[in-house]
Amino acid sequence: MIKKIALACSIMFAVACTLSAQTVATKPLTIGEVRTIKSKTLNEDRTLNIYLPQGYDKTKSYPVIYLLDGSINEDFIHVTGLVQFFNQMYSMPETIVVGVANVDRKRDFTFHTDLKDLQKDYPTTGHSDKFIAFVEKELKPYVESQFKTTDKYLFGQSLGGLLATEILLKNPEMFDNYFIISPSLWWDDESLLKQALQLLSKSTDTKKFVYVSVGKGEHPVMVKDAEAFYDVLKKAGKKNWTLEYKMMETDNHATILHRSLYEGLVKMFPYQEPK
Repeated sequence: MIKKIALACSIMFAVACTLSAQTVATKPLTIGEVRTIKSKTLNEDRTLNIYLPQGYDKTKSYPVIYLLDGSINEDFIHVTGLVQFFNQMYSMPETIVVGVANVDRKRDFTFHTDLKDLQKDYPTTGHSDKFIAFVEKELKPYVESQFKTTDKYLFGQSLGGLLATEILLKNPEMFDNYFIISPSLWWDDESLLKQALQLLSKSTDTKKFVYVSVGKGEHPVMVKDAEAFYDVLKKAGKKNWTLEYKMMETDNHATILHRSLYEGLVKMFPYQEPK
């Protein structure tokens, strides 16, 4: 009996040693880079999570997705997964993703309001003008100095969708393609929505893809405003703008982003049978 126990212990020890030896060969799994830039406009450091396609070639040019809410614990990882999938299985070219990590999204994604209840609930609110200036004058120039780029995309949901809408209406040439998911157009008593047609009348009719979506399970005001915004986009009569709208029948505000981006990317990059 003692010999059998000793033999069993020896076997277990040998297995443990083998497993221990195997774990020594591990290495980190890396899907991107983390960079920090100093923003003079915002007077703070901003973290960028950057996904580069496998086999990235610095001599080649790539489209770039600027992802709002781009922290590691927000939307960066699952959006880069979508991008890789659409490159592998659909007609999407290899694409760089720049996730802009948040510091204070309520401050950065909302414009000024005089409504006292919003000022109370969002005490740091109302500085989207500075954040837009940061994107235009610091972030984009930095990215374009580091990588050769082609088309520029902006992805934003909720307050990020509000910011994406504001940029589309006031600074449309900043991006070529806009994915606006569940935009919080209720902000400031829908003032941006009310100005939308007038603002669009001032913008040039250069080629763009604009995708708007909302979940059927969201607050009725969110649904109404998203539909109204899409109607305004159609009335603007931009012949070179491709407009898409998607009601996500089974989604709410919490679940919509991933599936909605999938549906929008399908519109841009339809499936092609392998040659």
